[in-house]
Amino acid sequence: MTAPQYRQAPLPFTGQKRRFLTLYKRLLHECIPADGAGWTVLDVFGGSGLLAHTAHRELPAATVIYNDFEDYATRLAHIDDTNRLRRELLAALADVPHNGRLPPAARAVVHDLIRGFDGFLDYDVLSAWLLFSGKVASSLDSIMRNSNYNRVRQTDYPTAAHYLDGITVIRADYRDLLPHYTGQPRVLLVLDPPYVNTTQDGYHKADYFGMVAFLQLMRMVRPPFIMFSSTRSEFLAWLALTLQEHLDGWQHFAGCRTASLKATLNQGATYEDNVVYKF
Repeated sequence: MTAPQYRQAPLPFTGQKRRFLTLYKRLLHECIPADGAGWTVLDVFGGSGLLAHTAHRELPAATVIYNDFEDYATRLAHIDDTNRLRRELLAALADVPHNGRLPPAARAVVHDLIRGFDGFLDYDVLSAWLLFSGKVASSLDSIMRNSNYNRVRQTDYPTAAHYLDGITVIRADYRDLLPHYTGQPRVLLVLDPPYVNTTQDGYHKADYFGMVAFLQLMRMVRPPFIMFSSTRSEFLAWLALTLQEHLDGWQHFAGCRTASLKATLNQGATYEDNVVYKF
């Protein structure tokens, strides 16, 4: 039986690149021939694992390394708990309209139910179920301090038993990881870092990637690479300046190409996602 290929991450994750998958697949095959034998695909900021998962399905003979800095694999391992909590919340909110704001009595019931739950609590999932669209909380206290809504999913999440099959899962700081791989001719760097100058509350360590971290990363990047960014950050402006003024490391980005997709964050808020690549 062939393992399924996911078109989106099994569990909610801020910034997963599902809208880029068609282009991403094309770029993988443009950079790496055939089934990927002899190549390594390094997903440096692994996020939900969707990019690593897709790389393995498209290039089954390549070595695909997923740097699970956000510990997404732990969330996947507890999907059964998440689904059990989902069913309990759905029953508790049977009388509250879907997407409706929780009245005080229902809010108290939900908070008591979550506090008393005897399994794993996935804050990203709880954010998706109980907070206004686009908001992500990193703690139970934060979820409970905010206004809550009945956005509980109507069906269970898939078990995702084979989602990371065939993929090497590690957890490392990119500054320690990249020196072992950059500059090697058959290593494709896949880079989807937190966007500089944007809120990073949905990430495992909200303050770990600022301007200094971004500049450190740029000093390490070598082709071939695929890098994701957004107009919500200033990466393209930095890139244009670096190429125009021949700043340190400019040659590693000379001749790179860019593709863009428009995206909607929530009602009335739009932005543009970008992918920059060079092979």
